[in-house]
Amino acid sequence: MEFLENIWNKAKKLEKKIVLPETGDIRILKAADLIQKSRLANVILIGDPNKIEADAKNSDLDISKAQMIDPSSSQKLDRYCEIYMNVMRGRKHEVSYDDAKKLLMSDLPYFGAMMVAGGDADGMVTGADHATAHTIRATVYSVGLNERISTLSSFFVMILGTKQFGVNGVMFYADCGVVPNPDDKQLCDIALSTAASFRKLMGKEPRIAMLSFSTKGSGSGASPEKVVRSLKMIREKSPELMVDGEMQLDAAIIPAIGKKKAPESNVAGRANVLIFPDLDAGNIGYKLTERLAGATALGPLLQGCAKPINDLSRGCSVEDIVNITAITAVQA
Repeated sequence: MEFLENIWNKAKKLEKKIVLPETGDIRILKAADLIQKSRLANVILIGDPNKIEADAKNSDLDISKAQMIDPSSSQKLDRYCEIYMNVMRGRKHEVSYDDAKKLLMSDLPYFGAMMVAGGDADGMVTGADHATAHTIRATVYSVGLNERISTLSSFFVMILGTKQFGVNGVMFYADCGVVPNPDDKQLCDIALSTAASFRKLMGKEPRIAMLSFSTKGSGSGASPEKVVRSLKMIREKSPELMVDGEMQLDAAIIPAIGKKKAPESNVAGRANVLIFPDLDAGNIGYKLTERLAGATALGPLLQGCAKPINDLSRGCSVEDIVNITAITAVQA
């Protein structure tokens, strides 16, 4: 796929350090082997090095070039504890040193997240053995959010079987995995974050459609009104951004329908980023595209973070881990 080829080529040039903390899962070690052989990133594995090496040897994997760190003997454990304590203090929640140490020694994704927060790694990929909520907590309590964004959200890269839509068949969908019912301010954050994600990964300008069951007042109700308010906020914050709404899906991606329903729009019929009004619509939308249109869905990828930490599905394949690691390296 052209998109992934471009991402791999970019990642190889960057030589970023990416943490894979869930080393008890053989899929992670298999992915680490492939990542290092493909030179997509410099892999950091968290856990007992003796066990990691034994597990790798039993599966005929070569992880010799990966850095392995045991939290219990890390010289930087005290520093990471201080980072965590300071973050929690800023959230009006005091945490003792002993409690911080206990957490970071036992919870490998949290330790990995502190490595990213401390500048010892460029990003992290986790979630093969942990729920999305766990990844989000580790992110918020370590690197925190981008200073311009107050909402952590997610997006999917949808690679379609036809190049008719988006940019040569690639579209971004958001939010499909994190915020259940965003208000107008959160919807604004989601759109701005996805615009930044699109520019970073695609190297092109986004054309953002704020989706609804209504196009330019054709319907009424709380949902389209929320989208209209959000659109106003987006335009105030980023007047240069090509964004429009409220807009039905067909008006967003079909040129003839877009011209008919929103003739003055510079987005209608040509959208490459779709912002859904809530998680119901987003989750259903990406799965419909994946299952009925045969699209490849990469994600959910987290956005709005100060530094890149990405989530995996617990049913992820080794290929998924490798590709998300490459994307994380480019985000960094």
